[in-house]
Amino acid sequence: MQQIEKLFIGGEWVAPSSGAKIDVVSPHSEEIVGRVPEARQADVDRAVVAARKAFDDGPWPRMAAKERADLIAKLSNGIQARMAEIANVITTEMGSPASWSLMGQVLSSKMVLDYYANLAREFAFEELRAGMLGPSLVRHEPVGVVAAIVPWNVPLFTTVLKLGPALAAGATVVVKPAPETPLDAAILAELVREAGVPAGVVNFVPAGREVGEHLVTHSGVDKVAFTGSTAAGRRIAALCGERLRRYTLELGGKSAAIFLDDADVGTSVPALLPAAIMNNGQACIAQTRILAPRARYAEVVDALAAALRAVVVGDPADPKTVVGPLVAKRQQERVLGYIDAGRKEGARVVVGGGRPAGLTKGWYVEPTLFADVDNGMKIAREEIFGPVLSVIPYDGVDDAVRIANDSEYGLSGTVWTKDVDAGLDVARRVRTGTYTVNGFMMDFGSPFGGFKCSGVGRELGPEGLRAYLETKSISLPAGTQPVLRG
Repeated sequence: MQQIEKLFIGGEWVAPSSGAKIDVVSPHSEEIVGRVPEARQADVDRAVVAARKAFDDGPWPRMAAKERADLIAKLSNGIQARMAEIANVITTEMGSPASWSLMGQVLSSKMVLDYYANLAREFAFEELRAGMLGPSLVRHEPVGVVAAIVPWNVPLFTTVLKLGPALAAGATVVVKPAPETPLDAAILAELVREAGVPAGVVNFVPAGREVGEHLVTHSGVDKVAFTGSTAAGRRIAALCGERLRRYTLELGGKSAAIFLDDADVGTSVPALLPAAIMNNGQACIAQTRILAPRARYAEVVDALAAALRAVVVGDPADPKTVVGPLVAKRQQERVLGYIDAGRKEGARVVVGGGRPAGLTKGWYVEPTLFADVDNGMKIAREEIFGPVLSVIPYDGVDDAVRIANDSEYGLSGTVWTKDVDAGLDVARRVRTGTYTVNGFMMDFGSPFGGFKCSGVGRELGPEGLRAYLETKSISLPAGTQPVLRG
């Protein structure tokens, strides 16, 4: 069992303000695999003070952007050096299959940091514009102290989605890891220190919701960056709105995968399935509503059923496993509750529908496929966050687009067709923040985020960096030719 006794605040491992602990429980064995201090409000206060001091008085926001970029690159290299170790820790603490952890949890995190290290070197933090009476210098300055609140499903990745652009901007950060996944955050804290990031620039306070709310409302925080449920996002937006505090929210999804009439089902289903059940179905971008033309509905259902039956379910540490356990017993009960609701509403279980046979321990749910689903059903409207897929029939492309858009969410989506131009036309019509034609992709140089209840603002790409910058205009006398700074 991994035991951590201190919190990372102000560049040091410091004693917590209380003896409260967080037990990290394996979702596979149901045994305690780690224990860390549980931050209290006093610890958050200390972390915000450290971040505030590092921003107001420290070198970080005053460094040249390329100097910050060099330290971000060192942090990325540190992750690379311990990639297998971090992946194993995440698999242990939250059940992500080893077959997915290395790439989906860790390598992707390194790639995000590499992107922001490169962007920081080339981004125009100052630009000169022609004004009415003289030149105007437009500066992009760091937002200040950032509260980064991250979920348990992709803990390292969602942390660096905030940390990368915040560090590139020159902001300082207080990270609150989810109580289910604080162990990988402790490794990241070590790597921050080893990279030479100045004291107080990055701080870690693992804690639950009440302490997280204290961080969100702390007077020393300038911006909140949150990934998590839509319900929690609404609460954070309300708290920030009262304080006119900047925020970005990456929230839930109920994304639709549309098979057009001409789709090659034999090749499209195997390509779609990893995007539908990735990370045991615990992904906001999962393609869980599958829209099939009525004339080919049975064909699509049969192909999906055959693919799901072949999925290996079991110990997430086994490299053959594709679907492991859900993160906690409450999550298992929640997903099983949705499956029961689907049955009661008249949907037909084609595959799965319960707990896997032979797995007496662990919070497992069988990969489940529902057919005869109407888009008004609960299983088609609410985010289940488990390996549960619904196939919905449609009549014509307009109907498919209507169904895809008939959702409070708008985070992701895919379309499958032999005609890329037809797929692109569908992509333009679906109201969602990210979309892929004939595949599934998150491009780290392009903005990521959602329409509607899927969030506010964007992560990744230059848009992700701008979310951590304030813009200032400085009017200058005619004829002035200032030297621009990075």
